Amino acid sequence: MSANRRFRFVTRIGPVQVGTSYDGRGREKHTAACTAPRCGFSADYDSRAGAELAARTHRCPVR
Repeated sequence: MSANRRFRFVTRIGPVQVGTSYDGRGREKHTAACTAPRCGFSADYDSRAGAELAARTHRCPVR
């Protein structure tokens, strides 16, 4: 997850962490990021449900 953001409501779904933060314009953003070494999966979503769905369906190529 981004080092510049302050995440809250961080949860883990398998190897993926989902966190909520505010972007530079004050809007809420939700990020899903795989924590497996060398995976590199990370994406921002407008809804928490979208980020959690991405976490549940992520098929890590490293694992």
